[in-house]
Order: sequence, then C-alpha cells, then structure tokens
Amino acid sequence: MLRGFYTAASGILVQERTIDVLTNNMANAKTPGFRASRVVSTTFDHELLTRIEDANTGRIGTGSPMRRVEDVLVNFSPNSLEETFRPYDMALDGVGYFNIQTEDGATQYLTRNGSFDVDDNNQLVLPGHGLVMGENGPIQLLTSDFTVESDGNIYDATGELVDRLLITIPPEGAELEQVENGLFTVPDMAANLPVDATTKVVQSWLERNNIDLNQEYTMVMEAQRAFQACSSALQIIDKIDQKAASQIAAL
Repeated sequence: MLRGFYTAASGILVQERTIDVLTNNMANAKTPGFRASRVVSTTFDHELLTRIEDANTGRIGTGSPMRRVEDVLVNFSPNSLEETFRPYDMALDGVGYFNIQTEDGATQYLTRNGSFDVDDNNQLVLPGHGLVMGENGPIQLLTSDFTVESDGNIYDATGELVDRLLITIPPEGAELEQVENGLFTVPDMAANLPVDATTKVVQSWLERNNIDLNQEYTMVMEAQRAFQACSSALQIIDKIDQKAASQIAAL
C-alpha cells in the first residue's frame, strides 16, 4: 500500500500548489499588466529517467505513478490597453518592462504595471513596491502637469526634459521569475537591454491583465475536486492498512 500512499499524497501536493497559483491569478484580476501563471506537473519517473538518459547511463526502472510540480510557467501574451485619463498612468505598447527599485535600493524589478503615482518626495512610484526608474535614476515630478512622449521622455510644463523612463527587456534566454503582483526579476538585471523604437509609451492608459476569470474559476473547481479525491483516497488507503494490520495481528 505504500505506492498508494505516495500516489495520493503527491496528488494532494500538486493540486495544493495548483490552487495557490490559480487563486493568486484571481487575486490579481485588477492588477494592470499582470500575467497569469500555470502549474506544469510531471511524473517522478519521467524526471528520474530524463536525468539518467542525459548522463548516458540508460533506463533503470519502469516508472512510478507519483506526480510532482515541474515548473510554474507564466503566460506572457499581451493584452489590450485601457484609457484611464490619469496623467500618472502609463502603458507599454510593445515589448519591454518598466524598472522599479525598492526605496532602500536593494532590489530592482521589472513590470508591465504602469499604475504609477507620486510619493511625499514627489518621486514617481509604483505604490507599495518602489520607485519608478529613469535613465538617470528615480524620476522626480514637481507637478502633475507633465507630458510623457511615446519614446519615454518626460517633459515638465515648461517643456524641459525631466528624464527618460528606463524601459528594458531581458536578453534572449534569460528566465524571468514572477515574484508578486506582476513584478518580475531576472538573475542579472544589469544584463537587460534597452528596447528599440517599436515600443511606445502611452500616457493616461493602462495595459489590461491577461486573466480570464471564468477560466480561472473553472480550473480552481477542478483542482479542488482533484484535491478532495486524493484526500479521500489517502484516508481509504490508511483505513485499509489499519484493518490489514489488525487482522494479520489477530491471526
């Protein structure tokens, strides 16, 4: 019965992680530019045999019914833009990411969320996350009367250049990790590249997220049913083992 224990328990862990990812998608249904994630699972046997084959040592077993979470993948497909009429809101039409730096300067993030504001120091910020970076550092705006051009240049009311938004894209092959609320990190932020002229900044607009709530609800219900089924199977297997142990002991 040990195989049954492992199978049911691994199913519980996979479905638990799936529910966590899906509910996080749903919680960010109103986060501009958010990208939905999906859990990819695989069998333990597949992982084991792949590593052995890569090492050219051959096949050593017939497999195991256990499953595990192999990866959590992000759907990077873009979505449409929505006009907000707020001067601090900005969207990217094209590839690339805004750069956000924590106030202590320790961490820098990438994001498509352009729902910006200004703090008490008149610095442009992504509320709750950090400072919006320009090519010369954190961007400071002394008034709400400013203009952002399509190339990312920011001009004040007198037409003087304030700074240019730092919009970058990771190099090909770099893996983005989604950390929270539509923020991403890459192993080497310094290796990110500036975007070309095909990427446009649109002021007073925000990019919609790519979450389909109906689909998320459906997938959560499926995962919950699978979780319950695995939990029930685990309880049944446990009872069978207890009964087998007591009956064998009575012989």
